[in-house]
Amino acid sequence: MNDSIYKSIKTLPPLDDTVIKIQQICRDENATIGELVDVIKKDPMLTANILHSANSPLYGFSREITEINQAVNLFGMATIRGFALYGAIKQNFKIDLGPYSLNSEQFLDIVSTQNALAFDWCKKLGGEFLNVISPASFLMEVGKIIIAKELIESGKADEFKKAFDEIKSLKELSELEISLVGVDSEEVAAKILEQWNFEYKVVESILHINDFANAPTEIKDYSAVLNVVKNVINVFSKFSEEGVAAAKANLKTAGLNESTFNQALEKVGV
Repeated sequence: MNDSIYKSIKTLPPLDDTVIKIQQICRDENATIGELVDVIKKDPMLTANILHSANSPLYGFSREITEINQAVNLFGMATIRGFALYGAIKQNFKIDLGPYSLNSEQFLDIVSTQNALAFDWCKKLGGEFLNVISPASFLMEVGKIIIAKELIESGKADEFKKAFDEIKSLKELSELEISLVGVDSEEVAAKILEQWNFEYKVVESILHINDFANAPTEIKDYSAVLNVVKNVINVFSKFSEEGVAAAKANLKTAGLNESTFNQALEKVGV
């Protein structure tokens, strides 16, 4: 990995104490919703941020969510954890995605829309999908912030942006990132999560997004879900015909349920 990117990751501030406590509670099989609610309520800013995220039209709830315990019951612990991590991104990172032709608001909109699609789809898939995918879907783009910083500081931003404007696919983007900084944003994101002591499945599911077919057996389906979501909603477009077609092709390759995906797609975006 590029030394400068490695140093940028290593010098990132740790997650704040409240987010760390939320992480611990959500990883504890014996933890209760009440314990999570108590921790969140002690942090008024986090409470406000979570309620703001929970009331996004993307999630389609007809009534306003006004209490944290209501939000936790509706979304589940894994997604509330994701909301807290989403807040941590906004707090811990200076977001300048100029090389990707994005401003911070556009980037955060991509992230929240990716999670909304993942949340609705994974609720239908059941099993452990939501526990892994919800935090991963909030964080799988975070590597772009570090790569953009490296491009700007190394004087390669204009070269990258010129090439970026000529490509359309996630595969091409990964190749472009590697050609200029030696690593793609998925690997950078995985390294950040590894430093923040995330679970193996969350880290590896992001690492293998672009090559889910060759991911470890226990990771393959999670990486495939993230790949599908990312094809639909990404730095190039949201819900484009080409993106949805690519997503459905990869969904079939992975053997995932197309009916549940179509239901989520119809609710969130199409």
